[in-house]
Amino acid sequence: MADELPQAIRDALQKRALEALNHWAVQAHEPVLMKYRENAVFRITLDDGQYAALRLHRPGYHDETSLRSELHLMAALRLGDLNVPSPIPTSDRQSLVRLPANRQFSEQHADIVSWIDGAPLGQSGTPLSQSAEKQVEIFFRVGSSMAAMHNLADAWAPPERFRRPAWDVEGLVGEKPLWGRFWDCPGLSHGDAAALTALRGQLRQALEKVRERGLDYGLIHADLVRENIFLTDNESDVAFIDFDDAGYGFRLFDLATTLLKNRNEPAYPEIEKALISGYRSQRELTDATLEFLPLFMVLRSLSYIGWLAERPEIPNAAPRLARYVNESLEMARKLSSIA
Repeated sequence: MADELPQAIRDALQKRALEALNHWAVQAHEPVLMKYRENAVFRITLDDGQYAALRLHRPGYHDETSLRSELHLMAALRLGDLNVPSPIPTSDRQSLVRLPANRQFSEQHADIVSWIDGAPLGQSGTPLSQSAEKQVEIFFRVGSSMAAMHNLADAWAPPERFRRPAWDVEGLVGEKPLWGRFWDCPGLSHGDAAALTALRGQLRQALEKVRERGLDYGLIHADLVRENIFLTDNESDVAFIDFDDAGYGFRLFDLATTLLKNRNEPAYPEIEKALISGYRSQRELTDATLEFLPLFMVLRSLSYIGWLAERPEIPNAAPRLARYVNESLEMARKLSSIA
């Protein structure tokens, strides 16, 4: 996605990155833009020659308390031997810096986290490159690591003033969902808006029932898509990156997020089975709980509609929005019951 940005935006981001790097001990190499989604992420070289990731946080998306909380969570998971990035302090031992507003940017924050050596599991919209047998091995490890992450989160005592978003009923289908009002966003046809509005009401009722059932709830990653799952050590291990949306939510939401973009893979039944088996190797996950997995896959799918509608600068936003709407409504029709 970074390669598709207009050159003027890339140049402005590069200049902003150089401004941020004044706060860290780094080598005088040009930062390399690697990703542009919620954050602009650059590969940079620290003074000791090691790679690291500079993140320019999207202005207004998270406040300073929430950003510091994300770094606390990542550090805690790393201390628990989960393969995730960890914060790298500035020259004066700060984990986060505030960049003032200028002609091109609003005030925003920047940080640097350690580099994860490896490659993404894949790219959304592109078939997985691994053999079906290898996919089973990988998704078992992903499920195992996901459960280990949830275990570590439950055992961890967050510091005072810890604050992260909640992927709960309000965060998913309330008046102000975390990723936007998917049922009335710009670009929807009248028919699609009406269908999504009706679906939202049904899903809210379903989620209230889920909450009453007491499904597993706690700190989650909330965005374990292919691009945020890295294969390391010659694909023998996995790592998780990009905790920008981490917060409180139903643990099924993490499973649903990982599965959603793989549902058209030829080996999807085996992928789903492997992910669940890996998860169960580290943490309890009952069959009764898994009955709600299709519901959370629909909820995850709907969130992308609101996310994309609020980011018109994303290349090919209009056709992607239409595709997300069609996919979400199709999945919803297949639910056995959502009321």
